Amino acid sequence: MGQMSQSDKQPILEVEGLNVSYGAVQAVRDISLKIMPNQVVALLGANGAGKSSTVQAICGAVPSRAGSVRYLGQAYRRRRAHTMARAGLVLVPEGRKIIGPLTVEENLLLGGYTVGGRRKLSAGLDEIYDLFPVLRTRKNIAGGLLSGGEQQMLAIGRAMMSNPRLILMDEPTMGLAPIMVDAVMQTISRIAKTNVAILMVEQNVTAAMPVSDYIYVLEQGSVVYSGLPTEALQNSEIVEAFLGIDIIEDVVKEEKEAEFARQAGATYGGTPGSSPTQEAAPPSQGK
Repeated sequence: MGQMSQSDKQPILEVEGLNVSYGAVQAVRDISLKIMPNQVVALLGANGAGKSSTVQAICGAVPSRAGSVRYLGQAYRRRRAHTMARAGLVLVPEGRKIIGPLTVEENLLLGGYTVGGRRKLSAGLDEIYDLFPVLRTRKNIAGGLLSGGEQQMLAIGRAMMSNPRLILMDEPTMGLAPIMVDAVMQTISRIAKTNVAILMVEQNVTAAMPVSDYIYVLEQGSVVYSGLPTEALQNSEIVEAFLGIDIIEDVVKEEKEAEFARQAGATYGGTPGSSPTQEAAPPSQGK
């Protein structure tokens, strides 16, 4: 691999001491975080931990009481959602917020309103349809008639139409079937390889951890853990208290299944994934 350029060493986003309050209730307390180019960073935690308030404050959808936000090296003190979107920082909101009566393609074009020019918009649509082929087949259908998974693809595609450098995703797998959860996470991994960083709010820890380069765990508006996902898995207190014991069970189950497959392959002479029930038939015996 070539050497990292100077721009790649600079964070896409730096947040320091972010605070958000709703009246007398403080939802976010002195949160600091950093995102590097092409990273997928996950904000994890239970309901009410302050995850959504954090990303909404970063993009200017809700006001922050204190703290600093630097995006692409520039400080943004008074952030507005439309200003941040024009700068390439966009939000995929919780619940997707698709405009139901508009067609799929009309929803996508709304995301590209800052791009301008028919040629650029047409090229953007082609890229989104290549990323989500199902949207091409549905482009003339009202967005409100799509399934939940298709609407999530549409919401992500709408954000991608603005040529972003950073996408904030608020609960991208909420309410989706397991197969669509996997599809969304695979899409997030692909997007991160196209020079777009992602900050993802997610409660589905099992789905988020494998695709994340770095995680922040929030509790009651504060960061209680930050680090690599692999390191978090080795910290039993963090896993049990903040991530949920289910992820340990999933990891152990996967390890046992992998070991069983290896043993089966060695015992029966098949491939590592072959089943022990697929034994070779005994040789026929002549009469």
